[in-house]
Amino acid sequence: MSYPHLLTPADKLADAKKLLSLPRIVVICGSTRFMTEMNEADLRETKAGKIVVKPGCDMKSPHELWSDPVEAEALKVRLDDLHRAKIRLADEVLVVGDYIGDSTRAEIAYARSLGKPVRFTHPEVDPDA
Repeated sequence: MSYPHLLTPADKLADAKKLLSLPRIVVICGSTRFMTEMNEADLRETKAGKIVVKPGCDMKSPHELWSDPVEAEALKVRLDDLHRAKIRLADEVLVVGDYIGDSTRAEIAYARSLGKPVRFTHPEVDPDA
């Protein structure tokens, strides 16, 4: 007796993307010190016909939304969770910048654990190269 293949949530998402004829989705990762470079990468990936998601907040720049240190720490946790969700949504990852910190290194490891292809604007910083 054969049993039907149970689809994982990732399989269901991939099927939905195909049914909707969505272009590839790329998530941009990297230190927010490279926000200018991320914006440039966004332009280039968009021009190439991809849907782009990237960090939406640069907490290294002053802003009233994270001026309180306690609120800022809670926000950072939520933003990290949100970025992992963007990685799950994406078909591929583009790491921007010539420096890889702990957060970006963790994002790369997470993406690779999910089988996502990872590209680098500066391949020499690939922690697994």
